[in-house]
Amino acid sequence: MSGEKRPFVVMAKPVGSRCNMLCSYCYYLEKGKYSSHRKQGRMSNALLEQLIEQAIAASPGPEVSFVWHGGEPTLAGLGFYRRAVELQKKHLPKGWQAWNNLQTNGLLLNKEWCRFLRENRFDVGLSIDGGETVHDANRRDLGGRPTYERVRQAVRLLHDAGIQPDLLCTVNAATAADPEGTYRALEELGCVWVQFMPIVVKLPEGSFSAESVTPEGYGDFLCRVFDLWVHSGLGKLDIQLFAETSRILAGGQASLCWMAPQCGRAPVVEEDGGVYACDHFVDPEHRLGTLDGKELSDLLGCSAMEDFGRAKRENLPAECTECPWYRFCGGGCPKDRFKGSSYYLCGGLKRLFAHSVPVLERLMELSRQGLGPGTIMKRISEGNLI
Repeated sequence: MSGEKRPFVVMAKPVGSRCNMLCSYCYYLEKGKYSSHRKQGRMSNALLEQLIEQAIAASPGPEVSFVWHGGEPTLAGLGFYRRAVELQKKHLPKGWQAWNNLQTNGLLLNKEWCRFLRENRFDVGLSIDGGETVHDANRRDLGGRPTYERVRQAVRLLHDAGIQPDLLCTVNAATAADPEGTYRALEELGCVWVQFMPIVVKLPEGSFSAESVTPEGYGDFLCRVFDLWVHSGLGKLDIQLFAETSRILAGGQASLCWMAPQCGRAPVVEEDGGVYACDHFVDPEHRLGTLDGKELSDLLGCSAMEDFGRAKRENLPAECTECPWYRFCGGGCPKDRFKGSSYYLCGGLKRLFAHSVPVLERLMELSRQGLGPGTIMKRISEGNLI
């Protein structure tokens, strides 16, 4: 293992795959079968302290990143996170700080939760699939009841507490069929950051689930959302994929893992202490070890983790590496490359980049000239962008 410490993000799963919702497209609910515990519970306090202490020790600092994920991480209870914050303060070196992100479906959030999250400066990611009809088609609770109104209430509670949540919206067959309705519903929530995550579930017989988005549907959705955003969202709403594309155009590197040339810097730590290379590869083949058996720093630098990260780049076909859009997509997410082929959603992304990159370049040029978002959108409405 190299002695060099490189930045990483720990994706902690304090209750494993347990959840209070049963989303039709969820890829994680079945992962509990890989736990060493007969029945998944909550990460123990001792393991929590191991996780925090080892993550800090492995980090180059001065910021150590924790994403609390699931399943549904709020099932661990508010006391669990109070303890986590105490342990971070206990183990952080002077001048260092922890960055915490809670990714939640929002169903358990109340005023007490929101007060804690604000006081301890947690970022919050909230899952919501556009408007009510589309959301409730796929995102129901364990009793089969719709959840949209409860999630909307969670957004209001967070706003009332002074928290601006990031919205995570899946691009599935239903959302892809209604890009304008999905965008407008997200826009009306008054949030400032949206992530779109495509749903691709390949079935054992080789076909794709009914909820999966097609490459064509993905491209159509993203292009339409881009146009809506350019005309009404500049300066008010940031969309992760467009922001990352702009970052690359400006000479930077993608911070989003699936767009980067190499992955493998977001290890998953499960409720039993098992460490995996990636959230989408929680299975015996990608289990690196356990926090009880090895230090996190050793697991991050082990050959299996390094091989996993390099495989994304090294296994790409020539059609990817020779593609003019490769610098933006990095070959896509390995979970959606099947049997060494190109990225399943490649056609959709090619259409988006061809459609959006020239416009983004012009937007960046106008911004450098000192024009504000309102002026730029006025020019766009008048047909004077170029």
